[in-house]
Amino acid sequence: MYHLTNNFSLRDCNTFGVFASAKYYLTVASAEDLIQFFHQNNFAEHEERLFLGEGSNLLFINNFNGLIIHPEIGGIRLINENKYFVEIEAGAGVKWDQMVAWSVDRGWSGLENLSLIPGNVGAVPVQNIGAYGVEVSSVISEVRGIELLTLEKKNFSQEACKFGYRTSLFKEKLKDQFMVTSVVFRLSKRPGFQLHYDGLKEKVLQFGQIDLNNIRKAIIAIRETKLPDPSTVGNAGSFFKNPVVTESKALEMKSLHPKIPVYPAGPGIVKIAAGWLIENAGWKGKSAGNAAIHSKQALVIINKGGATGKEIFRLSELVAEDVLQKFNIVLEREVQVIGELEG
Repeated sequence: MYHLTNNFSLRDCNTFGVFASAKYYLTVASAEDLIQFFHQNNFAEHEERLFLGEGSNLLFINNFNGLIIHPEIGGIRLINENKYFVEIEAGAGVKWDQMVAWSVDRGWSGLENLSLIPGNVGAVPVQNIGAYGVEVSSVISEVRGIELLTLEKKNFSQEACKFGYRTSLFKEKLKDQFMVTSVVFRLSKRPGFQLHYDGLKEKVLQFGQIDLNNIRKAIIAIRETKLPDPSTVGNAGSFFKNPVVTESKALEMKSLHPKIPVYPAGPGIVKIAAGWLIENAGWKGKSAGNAAIHSKQALVIINKGGATGKEIFRLSELVAEDVLQKFNIVLEREVQVIGELEG
């Protein structure tokens, strides 16, 4: 069954904890629920739409004058297995860290570096989440869902998803036009540990031998040290992407700032640590009204209490403008901003 609510408060549906409301808020427990809803409610096809999981990667700066769709599709199941790999299908409403823990407990590798990232499975392929040297696209074999225009079920292979750095087909061409119902992950029975991220191997060894459980423990420990818990301090994790620049630009930056962290990002391109840029522009721990840059991780903007979405957005704009002026590098938001600043 689906459930539709009018004038729904989004205060508890976004990890920034800002006040906003939705004209319509729809929960569905299956693909069939969504299809039934659109067949029975003709008005819905004319409404602006937004898919919302845990609200861990967005910022509302206005009320949402349209239809928010919240999938509550659960379940994790083994669908294929051979000597070397397993394929696991997880419903869009499954909490992401629950999925990671489930796979690690069974000794299946591929998701452990993505431990403790907030959000639900349905948002994972949209954003192509990544952390500690791993992007989730490397272990996604298929994304399943419903195309809203036709109300047809469609499956997308890994290649068809057009994954890029923190983006995908579902964030670009099919933005708000395709509801993910489940994701199929291809995990390894013979782990190949990814420990090249700065300090990760050393942290794992503090917990004992190198294995999936200790990698997960180490990453959780690192994240809990650097990142505030959204249940106590409103935030959406990393607010900005690490900027991708040419190798020549990176060499120029290194000559001026020898300590700036850089990471390979592909042929001829390099990622520069956005957190370093923000911190060295002097913003770490600084406030603007009720919004602030986190004192332990400059990539994170926090709600100190009572901040509006507009306050948080304006602080992000000040930071980006200052970084551009000081380093001639453009910062792009990782967080999705919902609404318009004026109006």
